[in-house]
Amino acid sequence: MLTFEVISQSSTTSARAGTFNTAHGRVETPIFMPVGTLATVKALPPEVLTAAGAQIILGNTYHLYLRPGCAVIDKFNGLHRFMHWEGSILTDSGGFQVFSLAQLSTIDEAGYAFQSHLDGSRHLLTPERAIDVQICLNSDIHMCLDQCIPYPADRQLTADALGLTTRWAKRCKTHWEAHTDRQNHLFGIVQGGMYADLRSRSAQELAELALPGYAIGGLSVGEPKALMLEMAAHTLPLLPPDKPKYIMGVGTPEDLVELVALGADMFDCVMPTRNARNGQLFTRRGRLNISNARFRDDTRPLDEKCDCYTCRHFSRAYLRHLYTAREIMAYYLNTLHNVYYYLSLAREMRTAICDDRFEAFRRQFYLDREAGAHQ
Repeated sequence: MLTFEVISQSSTTSARAGTFNTAHGRVETPIFMPVGTLATVKALPPEVLTAAGAQIILGNTYHLYLRPGCAVIDKFNGLHRFMHWEGSILTDSGGFQVFSLAQLSTIDEAGYAFQSHLDGSRHLLTPERAIDVQICLNSDIHMCLDQCIPYPADRQLTADALGLTTRWAKRCKTHWEAHTDRQNHLFGIVQGGMYADLRSRSAQELAELALPGYAIGGLSVGEPKALMLEMAAHTLPLLPPDKPKYIMGVGTPEDLVELVALGADMFDCVMPTRNARNGQLFTRRGRLNISNARFRDDTRPLDEKCDCYTCRHFSRAYLRHLYTAREIMAYYLNTLHNVYYYLSLAREMRTAICDDRFEAFRRQFYLDREAGAHQ
């Protein structure tokens, strides 16, 4: 069973620093997990991710199940050797992708019946099948299958989805216990939409399963930022304090700072990689769009306090030139910087918590953004 140890706790907020170990190494929290949907963090080789400080990355059960499929990945005994990644891997259950991508998907007690978005082939993703695929992927952390719902969603739909999510979590746990040596860890996913009492019910039902860790799903799905933070603030204290607390699919740097203050430990989001490919870069003074004409002859690095490879060697003018010329190197350098920035932010928050100066760090974080309004 995964052992999560709280190393330090902020005296003025709920922020905490912790550690846990997987079969592939130690993970120090708060941690940001770069998203490697198709067994790759787009544009970045594994050695570059390691040098940037990545400890754990994500793989996507739905996508990898469809392509290349378990018949291929089994030949490599899982994702680690297949993609040459030596660190830890978390795989999601695939439920969100079925909900958002698959054609003609239907849901019932058995699971999700869907047609592949790739070739129209028909599949049934049950809780047991979701675990089987993750066992094939040999990820360090598996996620229970849950029912994803849109925003906004009425109370009855939300309550029904919550109930199904709990029942599926029980089936996932039973199958995981029967078919693994539990060296891989299983996390449950709290649902409940934007209803505080339903979030409470979901958290309680999942906590009773005594899983190795817990995630909060269904946030950052289009709801106002204040409502997202309200639901997180309500739900995080309800989760077992001796287990990792993972906010799924979130978010902006500001989101990470606020959610760490509320007690969250783990995050993932496609923003660093996706925004990099669209020319939006994150710095401690806020975001900038590198295609902007004002960077045409700007000799400064993206972030003068950043020591990533991109910032140590290249100017804004050069990065703008690469991006506007659609040179492949632009996507590499932009992505490297953004991922490095997110990982550095997590490290800086951890250090601030351990030094019990998280609130001061948080104030400075926003002061830097105010100062960079016209960078």
